[in-house]
Amino acid sequence: MTKNDENDEIIKVAQLSVEDALKELNTSQSGLTIDEVHTLQQKYGKNIFAKAKQEPLWKKFLANFTNLMAILLWVAGIIAFCADLVQLGIAIWAVNIINGIFSFWQEFQADKATEALANMLPSYTRVIRNGKEEKILAKDLVPGDIVKLEEGDDIPADIRVIAATTAQADQSSLTGEVNPVHKGAHAVEDVKKKNHADLNNMIFSGTNMMKGNITGVVVKTGMNTDFGRIAELTQNVAQQKSPLEKELDTLTKQISILAISIGIIFFLIATFFVHYPLVKGFVFALGMIVAFIPEGLEPTVTLSLAGAVQRMAKKHALIKRLSSVETLGSTSVICSDKTGTLTKNEMTVKELWTLEKSYHVSGEGYAVRGHIKEGPKHVFAKDNDTLKEVLLGGFFADNARIQAPDKKHVRYQILGDPTEACLEVVARKGKVDVEAELKNTPRVKELPFDSSRKMMTVIQSSDGTHRFNTYTKGAPNCVVDKCTSYLEHGEIKPITQEIKDKIMRANDGYAKDGLRVLAVAGRNLDQKMMNNLDSATIETVEENLTFLGLTVMMDPPRAEVYKAARECRKAGIKVTMVTGDYGLTAKSIARQIGLTDPDKPLTVITGDALKTMPDDELRHYLEGEVVFARMAPEQKYRVVSMYEKMGNIVAATGDGVNDAPALKKANIGIAMGGTGTDVAKEAADMILTDDNFASIVGAIKEGRGVYSNIRKFLIYILNSNMPEAVPSVLFLLSGGAIPLALTVMEILFIDLGTDMIPALGLGREDPEKGIMDRPPRSPKDHLINKHVLAKAFLWYGLIASIIATAAFFGANFYRGHIFPNLPVVGWDYRQATTVTLAAIIFCQIAAVLNIRYSRQSMFNRHFFKNSMIFIGIIMEIVLLLCISYVPVFQSFFGTEPLNAHDWIMLVCIPIPLILIDELRKWILRKNYKK
Repeated sequence: MTKNDENDEIIKVAQLSVEDALKELNTSQSGLTIDEVHTLQQKYGKNIFAKAKQEPLWKKFLANFTNLMAILLWVAGIIAFCADLVQLGIAIWAVNIINGIFSFWQEFQADKATEALANMLPSYTRVIRNGKEEKILAKDLVPGDIVKLEEGDDIPADIRVIAATTAQADQSSLTGEVNPVHKGAHAVEDVKKKNHADLNNMIFSGTNMMKGNITGVVVKTGMNTDFGRIAELTQNVAQQKSPLEKELDTLTKQISILAISIGIIFFLIATFFVHYPLVKGFVFALGMIVAFIPEGLEPTVTLSLAGAVQRMAKKHALIKRLSSVETLGSTSVICSDKTGTLTKNEMTVKELWTLEKSYHVSGEGYAVRGHIKEGPKHVFAKDNDTLKEVLLGGFFADNARIQAPDKKHVRYQILGDPTEACLEVVARKGKVDVEAELKNTPRVKELPFDSSRKMMTVIQSSDGTHRFNTYTKGAPNCVVDKCTSYLEHGEIKPITQEIKDKIMRANDGYAKDGLRVLAVAGRNLDQKMMNNLDSATIETVEENLTFLGLTVMMDPPRAEVYKAARECRKAGIKVTMVTGDYGLTAKSIARQIGLTDPDKPLTVITGDALKTMPDDELRHYLEGEVVFARMAPEQKYRVVSMYEKMGNIVAATGDGVNDAPALKKANIGIAMGGTGTDVAKEAADMILTDDNFASIVGAIKEGRGVYSNIRKFLIYILNSNMPEAVPSVLFLLSGGAIPLALTVMEILFIDLGTDMIPALGLGREDPEKGIMDRPPRSPKDHLINKHVLAKAFLWYGLIASIIATAAFFGANFYRGHIFPNLPVVGWDYRQATTVTLAAIIFCQIAAVLNIRYSRQSMFNRHFFKNSMIFIGIIMEIVLLLCISYVPVFQSFFGTEPLNAHDWIMLVCIPIPLILIDELRKWILRKNYKK
């Protein structure tokens, strides 16, 4: 967890004996004196986590109104007021205010990572001071305090164990791995090859006691603990702009330059070529600037993101920050932990191996579903004496218990070590009556597991029906070393070196496949020792054992992950496993689920190797196929940081406190909702309610859809600017001979009236078919690029411009006016501009239907799914009727009623536009398949 060097006090104390450790910390078994406590409290302060300085709430609120797009809209409103377009200015500012408030409300999440860390500390703890035991507030602990802990207690500081009885600690909040860690008081050797979490004589702040009791001496408190270091690392990660926020900034600059440039050009032409008065030319230019600003962009983006958030919530992904949705769509690398995310976090026995034969075990998890099989045949304990003893031995030497799902828990709950819990499950699959066995032959003594000998032994009272009354389980090499015989076909035979080698070859084969193996052995204690259990010690019992067999187990991968991993690779997304588990296990799981390219070599890098690895070498490995194992928090943080430095958009998953820094550092942090700690959830941008990696892929699809929808919106908005601008261009180039086919108010009516709702509808489109068949977008690929401009201006916009211009000339020609003697005032002129306005609106009706899908035909089963599109089309027609036939709107916009001839022409406009675009899409699909 921290760098292992000679200045590391944790390492220094861990390698000392109990007496020397107490001396190093200037304390004793009787604890500190009150004066010493006061002195140390002044030196080290309270045993609490310092809070990072938070940005004031008012600043967070104002930030939603001071981003570049918001500033552009404020300016657009001012321009409208200056142009004496008061209603327009009010409308633009209202859009800005509503969108800012909505964004603030959606993203109003205080950064509570540090508070969550503090909440995991216990309120009180027991200490020995002045030789007396007392209960104090945990925040008053100081280095050198002697602390007493028992089963269920939370650990209040980093503590060196000085005495322990059958002690096990749950360190999953720090390591991410759920296996209980046995703790003892012996000095640790070869500490430079160990991470802090591997030190069996140290227990750490933020973890908890699973079993037994401990007396220890406090080494580190508060922010100096490993937990505190994680808190500090998490606090120091600055909140960065998301890729979408950066892209919107770029887009705003592009649009600002475009709008202002067009305004200046139109002002100069109107003034010097058409000889408009300066004031009139200025007002004309201001109107053009406002017309080219997409006032609906901010609400469209927000609505598109919010819609995706709602859809993702139904797919088990909760988004805390709106812009994180699109960040997912840009993701090019996922740094995923293993346990509980890629795997089920349900240890399962998969094989049983004896010297007679091996058996496959079907079924996964803690539900008793499945069978023990010899080939296709189901086998039970009663069918084979050796198999029965393996099952009994594993079960009797099992301290874990399983609780079935109930009203409070939808999953099986494990009390104790998951590795042991699966031994009960496999015994039940073999039809062992575990309740009867516990009742008839209860345990009378346990010789608990110790990390030095790597085994445990239980002694059962004998009812005369069992071959053995003592069972030992543990690491195969350690158990086999204590065996002098083995059981085969009901007969106990002397063990030979050849037999031992055969057992170890089987063990090695399973280990290479990433499977966890426990050996089971038995022994019959004589009646004298059974009558005097005090004489049953490790030295007298764990010898002359009879080898029974191996239990082979694994945490099975989630079934959905296979498909999800393939989808990621197909979508050009690299998935890198970063786990606290062992290298062989990590490598095996990565290969099994197809996380890596099978045609490329896979490198496993451990935390120890990463400590001394230079950045250039790490960068080299990250470019290939790699798995990281036995990782400390700052090492996972380093991997995420390096991927980002290489230009990737990185998503990181995690569930423990140890994952918090990496989750905060990543472009998008993804926490597990079921097994995740509060710290991980607070540091993350997204929470998976089902803890399932496959849900990430669905979320990425939604994220890609959001970016695609924003582009569709831009194409739709920009394409209408073309027919809006062409009349002004003709007017200016003709020196005023060709009157304006659209007034400024009619242009603004399109932008803020008829275009708004259909544009918002485009932001609600579901992700398009095939969106996961393409690689992640490059950070250099902007929202507005040459393809967007070409489609907006040279395809949809050009066609609409031709139709609108033709409608204007046609309307005048129909009324007897021939170029260049077109009227510039009067009823005929107003009606001609109304026809032009209506033609653009009907072109936009066709455009919104065409733009919904980039390649896919609009005529599919989802045609009517997006109701807002059709509501928008209806609203366009209703608004057109209002300004054409309602007198108050006629005078405001300068319009006149449309006649039957006009309506026949208008209704026909969308049909050829839709058919032409369908032909274009068909050609694209045909060429794409080739």
